[in-house]
Amino acid sequence: MSTAQMAIELELISLAGGSFVMGADDQRRDERPAHPVQLAAFRAAARPVSNREYGAYVAQRGLPEPPFWSQPTFRIPNAPVVGISWHDAVAYCEWLSEQLETPIRLPTEAEREFAARGGLVGADWPEASDTWPTETVRASIAVVEHPHVPIDACQNRFGLYCMADNVHEWCSDWYDRSYYAASPSQAPIGPSEGVRRASRGGSWRHRIKFTRVSARSSLSANYRYNDYGFRVYADATE
Repeated sequence: MSTAQMAIELELISLAGGSFVMGADDQRRDERPAHPVQLAAFRAAARPVSNREYGAYVAQRGLPEPPFWSQPTFRIPNAPVVGISWHDAVAYCEWLSEQLETPIRLPTEAEREFAARGGLVGADWPEASDTWPTETVRASIAVVEHPHVPIDACQNRFGLYCMADNVHEWCSDWYDRSYYAASPSQAPIGPSEGVRRASRGGSWRHRIKFTRVSARSSLSANYRYNDYGFRVYADATE
């Protein structure tokens, strides 16, 4: 086992896939129309990629450090790495695939929303409660002005941490705010081209720290922001 493999303790959670309703007709324009989607089984990392994990990649490849590591609050070992462009995230997935000898990738938007919902139907949050974002333990997270180490209070019913808070997470899709009107029902992968890449999840940097599971965001693939990280995914094992 390589040094990089020893530094990475990747916990991939198996999700059965199936049908769900993606989007929300009563929310923002780019979340409409709500539409049925069918997904094959896949696996999702329990947590976003951490500074410690990304550091193993940087060290082995001899790459420059992420742009915000000069600030101590942005290099907490087990907190999510940030300042990662879409291209950086894809390159990390390719490297990790080599290290673990299994294909690792970014999720589609559909997979990310399915995973964030945690099996709940018609819920805005990872738990079926209007007060989910403001309950006591999560309220303590909302005052932290940097990415936080994932805690149990942020888990959803699939065992995935921080699907509605912490950092924006890159998806593989191009972003198109009108895509849902033409999206296929079977394993959609987004438009064939675009200007920005899709992302999902909340942000420590925003005034409202927790984001609904159907909410969409996007950014130029070249940009590196201090609230943008990523989580790795993989196809299901046979």
